[in-house]
Amino acid sequence: MQRFLLRRALFIVISLLGATIVIFCMTRLAHDPRELFVPDTGYGMSEEQWDALGDRMGFNKPLPVQYLVWLGNMLRGDFGTSIHQELEVRDIIFSKMGATIQLAIGGWFFAILIGVPLGVIAASTRGTIWDYVSRGFALFGQALPQFWTGIMAILIFAVLLQWLPAGTRGDEHGFDVRYYILPCIVLGWPAAAGIMRLTRSAMLEVLDSEFVKLARAKGLGRFQVIWKHALKNAIIPPLTSALLLMAGYLNGALVVETVFSWPGIGWIALNEAVYDNDFPLLQGTVLTFILFYLVFALIADVLYAVIDPRIRYS
Repeated sequence: MQRFLLRRALFIVISLLGATIVIFCMTRLAHDPRELFVPDTGYGMSEEQWDALGDRMGFNKPLPVQYLVWLGNMLRGDFGTSIHQELEVRDIIFSKMGATIQLAIGGWFFAILIGVPLGVIAASTRGTIWDYVSRGFALFGQALPQFWTGIMAILIFAVLLQWLPAGTRGDEHGFDVRYYILPCIVLGWPAAAGIMRLTRSAMLEVLDSEFVKLARAKGLGRFQVIWKHALKNAIIPPLTSALLLMAGYLNGALVVETVFSWPGIGWIALNEAVYDNDFPLLQGTVLTFILFYLVFALIADVLYAVIDPRIRYS
């Protein structure tokens, strides 16, 4: 087990190091970063002032040296200063983290609580009306784009029926569940559809296995056979999807956050980092995205080994 964990941890370190190299090179090869700090490519500045700015910000050093300095700052949690907001990137990301975490948890729970039971029901009632309803739910969830379902949800439930708010997070100092219903459902529906299909496929394979037939021959009840024995052996594919899904949600659901004006990490990555060409903020958000993904990938590997001991020896 220790060798298994050490091997996975080494893969994460290598992946993270490779990601930092790609991020750094993409922000340096396009143009001189000083052009973002001084408009009109240094118009009105002398050559001495231009070089002095490069010396002060470290842009005159060789690229390998710049990378090592930047990597050292990243390891200390120093993501630099936003060009347009003139605030620490770390503080900007942390200020939006709460909104993203709340939306991610809501969408994740909706996806799991809907997707897994529907998959089990569809597999255990194969060919019945419940199977067709579950598969229809999955079909529409994966076919409809989130920007369209988000707009339609706002039109129907916020504009026509006036049951729920059209967007935003509401009062940031309080908690009003009405502001979370539409964004969480729109965010979680495609994932619930995918988890439902994975669960159904895995359950169909397990239900036809010999140990399930033996459990039924021993006289175990239908509920115990399906939800205890079969689901435990079919849970690995949905578990993989669910953990990586949470990583994706924590990275910021860009479309949903934009449609519902949700002030999370995905919103600042698009509307403040990309549109404003704020490369320190873009570096910080992208590195945060990658770190979340790798951490949850490690958690998935550990849970695999706990659920199925054969994996830790493979």
